[in-house]
Parts: sequence; C-alpha cells; structure tokens
Amino acid sequence: MFKRIALSIVCAGLALNLCGCVALLAGAVGGGVGTAVWLSGKLVYETGVPFEEALRASKEGLRDKAMLIRKETVKSDMAQLLSTYYDGSTVWVDIHRISPSVSRIEVRVGAKGNKAAARILMDSIAVHLPERR
Repeated sequence: MFKRIALSIVCAGLALNLCGCVALLAGAVGGGVGTAVWLSGKLVYETGVPFEEALRASKEGLRDKAMLIRKETVKSDMAQLLSTYYDGSTVWVDIHRISPSVSRIEVRVGAKGNKAAARILMDSIAVHLPERR
C-alpha cells in the first residue's frame, strides 16, 4: 500500500514537472510567442524576450495605467516591482530570467489574487514586449 502511494506521489510530481518543461519549451520554441496561465493567485506569462526587455516592458505597462512603482528590487536573475492598484490592493510584478532569451513575468494583485486586475495589467505590459510590436 505504501509503495502505491509513494509511486503515485512521484508520478504526480513528475507529471507536474513535465508540464512546466513543456510550457517553457513551447515559449522558447514558439519564436517569442508567450504563454499566460493563472497559477496560485497570479497570472504567469512566459515570453521569448530577454530579462531586460521584460523588465522595461513591465515598468512601461504600469506607467500606462498611471501606477507608481513604490519599490523596485533587481537582481541578476530576478526583479520585483511593487505598486498599488486602484482599489488600494498591493501589486507585485515579478520578472524571472529563464534563459538569455526567455523570461517569465508574474502579476499578482491583492493577497488572494484578483484575476481580472492581473489580466488588465498583464495586457498593458504585453503591449510593450518586442514580440507584440
């Protein structure tokens, strides 16, 4: 019985890991075409642009919505922008370097995640990505 449960857990973990790799591969091979999914209260968008371009587009997208960046943290492989949404909710925009030509942008609005607000912000960011021009 224990073997069966352990095997099921391992298989489920491998299946989830495989899905992530397939999504990453799809974003990288798709010639810059991004993939957006809703995960754990945030909108996640994989895009075929370098980290620096994704960060620039994220800043411009927030500015388009008249949202001031309250705090900006930039490291070599990750950046986080903090802002405030119109209703007072905190906005987190995380940009991750996946590879030299692939980035992941994550948008969360509010503690529990406001999907509609995150979509509005992600659409505003996506307009500034080179793949969309």
